[in-house]
Amino acid sequence: MEIYKSNTLKIYNSLSKNKEEFKPVVEGKVGMYVCGPTVYSNVHLGNVRTFMSFDMIFRYLKHLGYKVRYVRNITDAGHLENDADAGEDRIAKKARLEQIEPMEVVQRYTVDFHETLQKINNLPPSIEPTATGHIVEQIEIIKDILEKGLAYEVNGSVYFDVLKYNETEHYGILSGRNIEDSIHNTRTLDGQSEKKNPQDFALWKKADERHIMRWPSPWSDGFPGWHLECSAMSTKYLGETFDIHGGGMDLKFPHHECEIAQSKIKNGVNPVNYWMHANMLILNGQKMAKSTGNYILPNEIFSGDNEILSKAFSPSATRFFMLQANYRSILDFTSTGLEASEKGYVKLMEAVSSLDKIETSKESSLDIKAWKQKCYDAMNDDFNTPVLIANLFEAVKFVNVLLEKKATISAEDLEEFKATINAFVFDVLGLQNELQQDSSDKLSGVVEMLIGMRKQARENKDWALSDKIRDELAELGIQLKDGKDGTTFSVN
Repeated sequence: MEIYKSNTLKIYNSLSKNKEEFKPVVEGKVGMYVCGPTVYSNVHLGNVRTFMSFDMIFRYLKHLGYKVRYVRNITDAGHLENDADAGEDRIAKKARLEQIEPMEVVQRYTVDFHETLQKINNLPPSIEPTATGHIVEQIEIIKDILEKGLAYEVNGSVYFDVLKYNETEHYGILSGRNIEDSIHNTRTLDGQSEKKNPQDFALWKKADERHIMRWPSPWSDGFPGWHLECSAMSTKYLGETFDIHGGGMDLKFPHHECEIAQSKIKNGVNPVNYWMHANMLILNGQKMAKSTGNYILPNEIFSGDNEILSKAFSPSATRFFMLQANYRSILDFTSTGLEASEKGYVKLMEAVSSLDKIETSKESSLDIKAWKQKCYDAMNDDFNTPVLIANLFEAVKFVNVLLEKKATISAEDLEEFKATINAFVFDVLGLQNELQQDSSDKLSGVVEMLIGMRKQARENKDWALSDKIRDELAELGIQLKDGKDGTTFSVN
């Protein structure tokens, strides 16, 4: 597919704090890395929003014709509580509490993560590496940083020397922080006394006797630092410098800041050209927290089994609601907002379902090409889905006036109109037409009921009724087939 070149794609770069023209490292190809989940609990709704935002970005880049390698990791080791360099591994803690193996925890919540994202119709990434599958690569990076004098070993643990790095580089270039602020705001934590400086971060931690997850290294039996895994996996699969690195806003500091420092010392170049961050999600105007009860899991939205929302909302209606906010905006997740969005989603799907009913004319009274350009302009402006959706509702108005014969459209324009709507609604936004699915389920239910009535008629030797049901269904394009295991049907 040829890359769509109607105008330039611009991406907001968290590093420069500006929208920049997108120029990939390799023409026609995109390398994108997104920080994945730490799989010690059910996937958080805020995380779902982040992954859905980057799924939309992945989809649009593919739609433009780029060959995209999308790498999203699974953190299955090394992530300590409070994102600190001391404490207990979150996965190991869960395993200890439930008295199961850590990899049982990993498996359970990796499956939950995949199933949840599949429900909201996220595409799988090109590669999904795990932290535990790349211990060797992480050890090699630590060796290199030690040799270059930017790290030091203490009691079997290895730390990155932030102050020494800052002598020639800028630690804080992404987050806008400086070392003085970092020192001032550093919390006092157990185990920090062995560091040279409070803001130094762990590349390798020696495991104490309680720590279940551990690997041999030149320094100790231990585990890699949380920040190191992403540097190892992103550069392994995408190269020393790649196009896009994404994640939630909460990862900007310290996680992404540390990634830049590690990779810059290891490879001598800036690792990423465009840093992208999805903003947070709040619930009913407040931060989500289990402790306050202001908290909901994705599956509780879909089932309605919660005390926060007025009713159940389908995955596509939920996805549509999230996409009505820009990925860089804070999104307030409310029942009234979801209800309004659901109505809009239904209108959009009804219009899409009516496209085949539109009749054509010799000439068009609607400017389809200008409308199509507005759709691309919206997405090329840092993936502006709210403006795209506004343009799609303009298309809904087009559909209605065409059905009412208050406007005309040529056959050529109608084909372009249909293709553009379907591309943006389904391929780019990733929505599914759940109205058609509901109709299909209802049709199946009605046909199965008629098959039951026909079976009863045959048992009563009422051949006339049996034949009438079969023949009238056939006239509607529904063929019945009698077999030894019962009667099945197909729709022509």
